[in-house]
Amino acid sequence: MPLPASYFFLYNITMKSLPSILPVFPLSGVIYFPKTNLPLNIFEERYLNLVNDAYERDKLMGMVQSKKESGSVYQVGCLGKISDYQKSKDGRILINLTGISRFKILEEISNDKLYREFKVDYKDFNEDNIETNNLIDTKSLMDNTKKFFKRNGLLLNWKEFEKLDQSQKINTLAMIAPITNEEKQKLLESKSLKNKVETLESIISFYLHETNFNNQTVQ
Repeated sequence: MPLPASYFFLYNITMKSLPSILPVFPLSGVIYFPKTNLPLNIFEERYLNLVNDAYERDKLMGMVQSKKESGSVYQVGCLGKISDYQKSKDGRILINLTGISRFKILEEISNDKLYREFKVDYKDFNEDNIETNNLIDTKSLMDNTKKFFKRNGLLLNWKEFEKLDQSQKINTLAMIAPITNEEKQKLLESKSLKNKVETLESIISFYLHETNFNNQTVQ
């Protein structure tokens, strides 16, 4: 779960000049956050082209959740850097994406490629670009999260988890929590870490309350 040591070097360099036009991989049900890792198994021709082009250029690509409506995507996604790249014998590409910063889609760019490109903006998510020592009180959230994960049979190495910095912890929980894709998208769109903590705690508290209510009703 912890990010490779090279991440922070990557992070500081790429933040100086983020691309305004991104190749984007729309994928339903997959949401990831800055400072998290996302392994992907690429096999469709258009996304093989996307990954190869991105890897040869600057290793940067965007991920955004696609909506149920055909061709439609959410407005906020996450920029990632390809930190691992392997080709398999059957033609697939296995990559790891390291989350850099969230972005807002401004418009789709017309191109002659098999994959889609979008003009994006990062200004709503400046906090992703800044290392801060201002810690937020997350004790209540962590207590509720441990109960919530246990009730859902979700195992997490809490000892390793504690080695992450605070933003990594919150982003990791937001990414792996057993909640709906719409709720995860809401967390992704939370502009500040404080707002993300409050939103995640509200979501988890709702599920815990609903479980307690249902148990009381059955009894």
